Amino acid sequence: MSYVVFVSITLLITILGVYVVIENNRKKAREAEKRVFNERLKEISSHFKSKISEFVSYKLIRPKHAPQFNAIVGNFFVVQAHNDENLEALERVTDHLLATVGNELNKCRENGNMELLADQLFMFVSELPSAGIAYNKAFYNEILPALISRIQTPDTPVQTDTQEAEQSEEDATAQAENNDPSVQQQKAAAL
Repeated sequence: MSYVVFVSITLLITILGVYVVIENNRKKAREAEKRVFNERLKEISSHFKSKISEFVSYKLIRPKHAPQFNAIVGNFFVVQAHNDENLEALERVTDHLLATVGNELNKCRENGNMELLADQLFMFVSELPSAGIAYNKAFYNEILPALISRIQTPDTPVQTDTQEAEQSEEDATAQAENNDPSVQQQKAAAL
């Protein structure tokens, strides 16, 4: 009888030990997943914030508007679950925003539309929500992509005042030639 009690107690202690070891391993695995998640989030946030700082240094974004841009990343998990799917969505939307601004910056450097791009980014910032609770799934899936598409500028270069004056002068000369009867008679005789 004492043998059965001894074996039962030993078996219960062994089962309890195995259970404790398994739970500790699960806890370590969850902590490792959280650590990886937080490191990836920190990497995405720091990359985004550094790019926004670059845009501030290029004078595309006013320094006082940089926090509003950074709120896009900072407020992502205010009302959303901390999971890998949402983290990937954050990465996609920030990459899309940075790529759009980068492409527009390159295009505007070639065209001379830097002021137009700065104005577009100002309008973008003015459309961002002011409350952290407004940065929800609908904002990131629907509103933000529409706002990003508004950043795009025209492909045509900006004409300077001298170019506009020359163009107006050429147009006026062509108009005057078309209205001059002697020029019209010479053109008719040439045909």
